Amino acid sequence: MDLGFPILSVLTFLPVLGMIVIALIHKDNVKIIRTVTIAVTALQIVFSIVLWMTFDTTLAGINDPNSFQYIERVPWIRIAGLGIFGNVSIDYFMGIDGLSVTMILLTSLISFVGAIASFSITKQHKGYFMMYLLLVTGMMGVFCALDFFLFYIFWELMLLPMYFLIGIWGGPRREYAAIKFFIYTLFGSVFMLLVMIGLYFSTVVTGIDPATGQQISYHSFSIIDMMNPANMTMGIFATIGDTWRYIGYGALFLGFAIKIPRFPFHTRLPDAHVEAPTAISVILAGVLLKMGTYGILRICFGIFPEIAVATSQYMVIFGFINIVYGAFCAMAQTDLKKLIAYSSVSHMGYVLLGMAALNSQGMVGAIFQMFNHGTITAMLFLSVGVLYDRAHTRGLNEFGGLANKMPKYFALVVICYFASLGLPGMSGFISEAFVFLGAFQTWQFWTILSTLGIILTAAYMLWALQRMFLGKLPERWEGLTDINGRELVSLVPLAAIVIFLGIYPSPILDLMTTSVNQLVAFVQAAGPKAIEAATIIR
Repeated sequence: MDLGFPILSVLTFLPVLGMIVIALIHKDNVKIIRTVTIAVTALQIVFSIVLWMTFDTTLAGINDPNSFQYIERVPWIRIAGLGIFGNVSIDYFMGIDGLSVTMILLTSLISFVGAIASFSITKQHKGYFMMYLLLVTGMMGVFCALDFFLFYIFWELMLLPMYFLIGIWGGPRREYAAIKFFIYTLFGSVFMLLVMIGLYFSTVVTGIDPATGQQISYHSFSIIDMMNPANMTMGIFATIGDTWRYIGYGALFLGFAIKIPRFPFHTRLPDAHVEAPTAISVILAGVLLKMGTYGILRICFGIFPEIAVATSQYMVIFGFINIVYGAFCAMAQTDLKKLIAYSSVSHMGYVLLGMAALNSQGMVGAIFQMFNHGTITAMLFLSVGVLYDRAHTRGLNEFGGLANKMPKYFALVVICYFASLGLPGMSGFISEAFVFLGAFQTWQFWTILSTLGIILTAAYMLWALQRMFLGKLPERWEGLTDINGRELVSLVPLAAIVIFLGIYPSPILDLMTTSVNQLVAFVQAAGPKAIEAATIIR
């Protein structure tokens, strides 16, 4: 697919252009700074819609270099003849398939919503919006990159703005939360870096040297090259099923699991959410968590498929733990933001459950759950921000009777709460249904246990709804005003998407189905004996 211009680069680096423009604007021109940010993120939505409308759903991508779309590949770093290191080749390599296009749509949507929510920021606007746009570039780049070196750069790029956005514009314990977030994520990134280097020296491909016209062999950072076993001809990852491949898969999985966050690496998430500004909580839960599961699908499953099959039982167990443990933790919270943070831990467990199924239904459900959780949890955190901006408290036990005082707000909260608990007619129901359909085929026992999460989610969501909105309104909240126009602009589109995809999910499902089928076939072909053994163990 070729649109005649590098749309993926435009999508990725448009926020950097916005940063430059904001840098030239005087810090007191807050309205112009906000307008530039809104314009940039709105343009990203326009380009994402172009991708969506022109995307060829018959092309799989995954391990087929000829079926990726909107490819941009140019030589970036070329060093020839470095002794034992051979020829170094790093490309600026971008392209998308059904896995990444859904995440690009989600990222552009949540970035725009977050920019609107950022209007509540009251200090150092220029620095905040510059960091915000840099964060958007990092997120978008991760979903577009097909070169592991480039992927890693975008992955690490997000750490800097997130650290400052939490540490400067966050709550009372912002420094602690920012440092904890940074250290956790950086810890996982170190393992990713080591495996990336090992994969680079294990992957050898042949090509034509553009300078001499001669055929040469060189190491490659291309994720697609790394997925081809024929290119794994040397180094520690060359032998299929070898111990080093287990170690490599485990190290990569650890780096991505911290980002999800998977139990027991979940403790950074509630602290970061509680202290982060509303817009950053929206970005963190709406997009950043999905980068962990995307990395597992794209890189762990793609490069180490036989290890993914052999260890799938452990993934389903951790998925179950995330679902149930996260739900129990949410039930124990009296801070509304912490409740939603732990609900994210629980709902990302459904993604792990669907991925562990290693079949098309489970995988489709997992990726659709990534998209749906992004929109639903964005609504949840935005709803918290609406109330906190007025009451300056998030205590569940401090409210009551808000339904009559804030009816418009109450209506939107009902939509996102019921979507979160998986009510039929809402998008969350569709994705969770596919997850359970797929997982039950492979892991019947763990799937049955995981359905406990549905009951627990309904319990803590309805309990929170009852405590906040029903009963008698305390006298001190008599002055509260209903949701305003700006807040409606950020919440209503998300509510519309949640309801629309709950009734008619095909526009998103059609984007990913061909790629998911290809990924499942690729993984299953790598380890049929392990899949058979896993089925017996269930």
